[in-house]
Amino acid sequence: MASSSKRFHMKAAADETTGFGTNSSLFGDRLIKKDGRPNLSKTGLPFFERLSWYHTLIELSTSRFLLVILFVFLFFNLLFALFYFFIGVDHLGGMIATTKTEQFIEAYFFSAQTFTTVGYGRINPTGYLTSMVAAIEAFSGLLFFAIATGLFYARFSRPQAFIRFSDKALLTPFKGGIAFMFRMVPYKNNALTDAEVKVTIGMVVNENGNDMIRFYPMELEISRINALTLSWTIVHPINEKSPLHNLSKEDLIRTRAEVLVYLKAFDDTFSNTVVARSSYTAEELIVGAKFLPMYHRSMQGKYTVLEIDKLNTFEKADLPEVTK
Repeated sequence: MASSSKRFHMKAAADETTGFGTNSSLFGDRLIKKDGRPNLSKTGLPFFERLSWYHTLIELSTSRFLLVILFVFLFFNLLFALFYFFIGVDHLGGMIATTKTEQFIEAYFFSAQTFTTVGYGRINPTGYLTSMVAAIEAFSGLLFFAIATGLFYARFSRPQAFIRFSDKALLTPFKGGIAFMFRMVPYKNNALTDAEVKVTIGMVVNENGNDMIRFYPMELEISRINALTLSWTIVHPINEKSPLHNLSKEDLIRTRAEVLVYLKAFDDTFSNTVVARSSYTAEELIVGAKFLPMYHRSMQGKYTVLEIDKLNTFEKADLPEVTK
């Protein structure tokens, strides 16, 4: 790509529908994180008013979600065990513990049995106050497990694209010129159809002495396919209509360029539309490289082998002289 030290004047029409503003001084680092989430921190309201517990618990990783469920379960059991202990263990019939520590442990396990509505029967509440606390705990347990079950189902049944994007984007020889490329692959056994991808680049340009961030659509060789089964390499030919025309990697770094990727597809299993997002900054651009194939015919020749671990494999490739 030819180096350019001039102020950038883009031939492509700016895209004003990205949902982002134009004042570059108001933005932090990248606009979209690699996992597709906006690089954004919201303030101005109390924390719990800004937080959606449902979305937070749905989007947590499986390990963190299970830890949250376990923590809440242990916390409520501990809380009610303290209630029983301070009311008096003499109001818990059938207790055989003698020391304070053993009595608290028995109160805790009675709390767990009440919370889960198991109720083995050896220990039972006596007196109105203890019985009332036990009734409240049993009701709380029913609510807890109803909510937990709903969250488990929501996480299990939530439509997801299950798409992985390559870590790097490449500038690759393409039909006598060069092209901007990255690739993606579905990594689960889901079936995606009517897949459509849109790519936009955001760049800081100087307009009337002010640095403004502008977004330009990047035309793709193929932007829509009927079925996304194997890997899909997204190709943006760099020609006179391209916002990358005559810009070097250094130019892209200086203009804080970021390529925003939006994928939409239909999942046959969920019978619903799924989306995936990612982005590439100028620092994540490899100049003079091409992706290596990541699928091949099986040894028996009866099926195709898709090697997902080769998503990020590439090799060096010489660019045409006119682009160096």
